[in-house]
Amino acid sequence: MIAIRIENLVKNFGKTTALDRLTFRIEAGELFFLLGPSGCGKTTLLRNIAGFIIPDEGKIFFGDDDVTRLPPHKRNTGMMFQSYALWPHLTVAKNVSFGLEERRVPSPELKKRVEAALESVQMGAYAERKIAQLSGGQQQRVALARALVIRPKCLLLDEPLSNLDARLRLEMRTEIRRVCKEFGLTAIYVTHDQKEALSISDRMAILEGGRIAQIGTPEEVYRRPHTRIVADFIGETNFIPSKIVSLEGSRVRVSTDFGDFEGNLSDPDWKPNVADEATVSIRPEAWKLTGEGAATNSIRGRIGESVYLGEVAQYRFTAGSQLLKIFELNPRPSARATDRDLYANVHSDDVVILRR
Repeated sequence: MIAIRIENLVKNFGKTTALDRLTFRIEAGELFFLLGPSGCGKTTLLRNIAGFIIPDEGKIFFGDDDVTRLPPHKRNTGMMFQSYALWPHLTVAKNVSFGLEERRVPSPELKKRVEAALESVQMGAYAERKIAQLSGGQQQRVALARALVIRPKCLLLDEPLSNLDARLRLEMRTEIRRVCKEFGLTAIYVTHDQKEALSISDRMAILEGGRIAQIGTPEEVYRRPHTRIVADFIGETNFIPSKIVSLEGSRVRVSTDFGDFEGNLSDPDWKPNVADEATVSIRPEAWKLTGEGAATNSIRGRIGESVYLGEVAQYRFTAGSQLLKIFELNPRPSARATDRDLYANVHSDDVVILRR
């Protein structure tokens, strides 16, 4: 297990800057996710770490070793691709053993390591099957075994579950975390799937325009986004224009068209002043619908459209000419009244104040 350090990494493609002076550290044994909209630079970053792309500036360290210009096969990384990249004409065992054969591992040792790798992903009984005889989830397990069998310093995953159905994605993301922790691997995982990242990552980086918008644990990024981009990309939220009324440390009071709100600044680099414009961000599930309002953090309105999804009901809450998204967890059988006023209240800890 190794720590990975990225220092002032720059990569340009013509006039387009794909990576703009990235600097951060991934701890040894950490399952670290890279997320962001298409074109943000996450796959380019992963391929720089793998050695498939050489940066224009900056350095990449595996532990204390500078690997910036080392070819991929000398970095000893395991790679899982979106397409699996398995050879259909070979058996499962032959697919897994390919990397060991390239490294000229002696046959007895090769056989032992292939068997151990397949057992680790619960595919030991399928060693002699052809790839075409396997389901999508089984093929993904084979791809994981092939990445593990070389005993890599780190595991790199490029949207590995995007071709699987929802049930298999849920099963395999849990399996990937189990294997990474069992083997003590440092892993870097690129995905578009927010639930995937929130459920199994130790930390995540949100990229935007080749730069890092925020790094943190799943809870930190979800509950305390630093920017509108992060708040909007991870989960759903309500944005409300506001103006700062008072400041006391990270605690802030703002005025809005709905009344006053109290909340918290989440971006440590933002030092606003009274009367500055800001944006209030409140997650849909943070609201509580009641018959009584409060002095602050309360909006009066009515339920419009609603969608019942079993574990959650989603409401469009109308307040004057404005609409809010409100999610009620574990909704009761009785439908919310749509012909009377209700109050949507929210705790100040769930109110995030962002730059306008």
